[in-house]
This record gives sequence, structure tokens and C-alpha cells, in this order.
Amino acid sequence: MNGRPLRVLIAKPGLDGHDRGAKVVARALRDAGMEVVYTGLRQTAPMIVRAAIQEDVDAVGLSVLSGAHLRYFSEVAQGLRDAGAEDVVLFGGGIIPDQDLPELRALGVGRVFTPGSSTREVIEYLREAVAAQHS
Repeated sequence: MNGRPLRVLIAKPGLDGHDRGAKVVARALRDAGMEVVYTGLRQTAPMIVRAAIQEDVDAVGLSVLSGAHLRYFSEVAQGLRDAGAEDVVLFGGGIIPDQDLPELRALGVGRVFTPGSSTREVIEYLREAVAAQHS
């Protein structure tokens, strides 16, 4: 990883306006020494992918509370592949039913953090997952 800090994009896709969890995660990642880009509310998948490419991030985290997680993760994963950025780690968090986790993994989502997950878990996961992508 050439010694630079991990770069992580945190995004809130769709019309869900609840971003407290995304901001908590973004702050924890910054406090852990990562560079964080927070795109703000109401992002589309193409906007998220474009920002990820422009910012040259190592990982993209989606925060989804609206129930549209399968759609958004699918669109972002496909957009990253189409842009040649399949090495970007895709992860997320929010209100996501356990029965959807296998489908999300099949889409290329590395990990989903649900309520009760600690920011330490997110930090450790990102360090390990990005290192694995670059080894």
C-alpha cells in the first residue's frame, strides 16, 4: 500500500436522510488514521462510483436504512466493475436482514455491519480487506 493512509468513501444512497451512523463510522475511520470522503445524502450509484474513481479510494462503504440495499449495492458493485475498479473493497452497514447477506456477498460486498457492530470491527475489517486486495 505504498505507505499512504487508507482512503475510504462513505456514501448514503437513495432518499434516506438518516446519516448519523455514516457520520459516526466516518469519524471513527478518520480517528484511526484513514482518509475519509463523505459524499453526503441522496447519492445515486453513478455519483458514488464517480466519486470513488475520482478520489482513488481503497474502499466504498454504503449506509442503507431504507430497505433498498440489494439495489444500491448491486448498482455500485456493477459500476465499480464497469469502471475497472473491481479492486475497491465494497462494504456497508445499516438495517439489512440476515437473509439478504448471502446475496450481498454474491454481489461482491465484502462485509455488512448491522446495528450493534463496533467501529473497531469496521476499522479492523478495512485494514485486513484492503491489505488482502493489494497483496
